[in-house]
Amino acid sequence: MSTVKIPPVLRASTGGEREVAAEGANVGDVLRSLARQHPATESQLFAQDGSLNRYVNVYLNDEDVRVLDGLETPVRERDTLVILPAMAGG
Repeated sequence: MSTVKIPPVLRASTGGEREVAAEGANVGDVLRSLARQHPATESQLFAQDGSLNRYVNVYLNDEDVRVLDGLETPVRERDTLVILPAMAGG
């Protein structure tokens, strides 16, 4: 199983958990597994068309998945995904 690190802003949606174990062959599968375990995260992670929400950054072992293969990026059993909400400001 992969580990998904949950940022403080999403922890209310995961019952306060900082890390969640989730299964999947690729990033999308792992995030959907997280959403099945914690349904409140689904709308925060995914756009209505099933793509990654544009305000969420996901890193696989410190690599931004958007510069890899996005949701199709393969994931190994001991990989770590980090979810970081995009920050805005001025």
